[in-house]
Order: sequence, then C-alpha cells, then structure tokens
Amino acid sequence: MPADAGQLAEELIGRLREAPGRYLLGLTGIPGSGKSTLAARLQDAIAERLGPDRSAVVAMDGFHWPNRVLEMRNLVGRKGSPPTFDAAAFAELLRRLREVPPQTVMAPVYDRRLHAPVSDAIEIGPRVELVIVEGNYLLLSEGPWAAIRGLLDQVWFIDIPLEMSMQRVRDRHIAGGMAPDAADAKVAANDRLNAELILSTRSLADETITADV
Repeated sequence: MPADAGQLAEELIGRLREAPGRYLLGLTGIPGSGKSTLAARLQDAIAERLGPDRSAVVAMDGFHWPNRVLEMRNLVGRKGSPPTFDAAAFAELLRRLREVPPQTVMAPVYDRRLHAPVSDAIEIGPRVELVIVEGNYLLLSEGPWAAIRGLLDQVWFIDIPLEMSMQRVRDRHIAGGMAPDAADAKVAANDRLNAELILSTRSLADETITADV
C-alpha cells in the first residue's frame, strides 16, 4: 500500500467510528524507514478532517532507559536495541490509553538534542480518538515486548530498502555530531543488527506500507 497520508487517514476514520474507545495504530519498520514522518503526516491529515485535538502520536523512543542506566548495564553501544528500552512501561502506557472511557494520559518523548527521554512531555486528552504509536519493536514477541502487539488495534509495517535506510541512519548520526568513521561503525555494530531483527517481524504486520522515498 502506498504511503498516501490522506487516503490512509480516510481509512482510519472509518475504523474510528466503529471503535469503542481510542483506536491505537502501530507504525513500525526498520530505522530510517520514515515512521515519524508518516506519523506526523497522518496526524495532520486527521486534524484537517476531524480537528486538531482528535489524534496524538506516541513514540517508543520516549521509553529509552536514561543514559546512566545504559552505562550501568554496559549498553551504551547498543542504544536503540530492545534491551535499551523500558518495554514494560511502554506497555503500561498503552494499557492506560485503551481505558474506557478515555482518560487524560501523559506520555514521554525522546529529546534528540539531549539524547535522553523527557517524562510527561505530551498530554493526550480524552477527546483524542486515534493514537499513532510509532516504534521499531512493536511486533517483537520476546519478554515484555510480547504484550505490545495485543494492545494495538492494527500495526502497519513501513517497507524500505535496507541500504537506503542505513544511509539515512548514517546521515542522521553525522548530523548529530558524529564523525563519519564513527557513524559507519555504529551502523555496522548496532543499527544494522537492529534492522535485521525488525525485518524478521515484518510478516506479523496487518499491512505493509511502501515508504515515501
């Protein structure tokens, strides 16, 4: 399915009308596939049709363990891999978002300037009908990640050529201040491994969306 935000928004609106509470849509895919971009476009398209307070985006990145925890666990070099996230807290937030009637829920974000999560940065009010949940590991079935899929109404996998996504990730590292050689090493030792794991979950998605490349 092509990533036409307007068309996808119309499809989602039809599902919202049938949902007893909030509709939780998962967007997943490998690093650099455009999850955040599509989430923002969908949110804009929903706002045009239903109003600005009817949708929200929750990103898995907000559930990174703080850097001090990663240092204690010797996981700094694998930041972005499954063990570097608080998956149990992520699942608990999704459970709260599914409550009927909907309640106000505060969600964290990941600040790329600070390279750290920021708690309670987003307020998701009771009028929000659609929550777009974006993250790499929504379809994992190991450990605390196994709870995530059952808390989402649907999961879309964004498809993109692996090498294109890795180039995007490399460029992102360099834009963040990393030297090119260090960026190459990080992609090889961490990002590519994460991407291969995520690709192994692709068949579990409800829909495959072609990335806007």
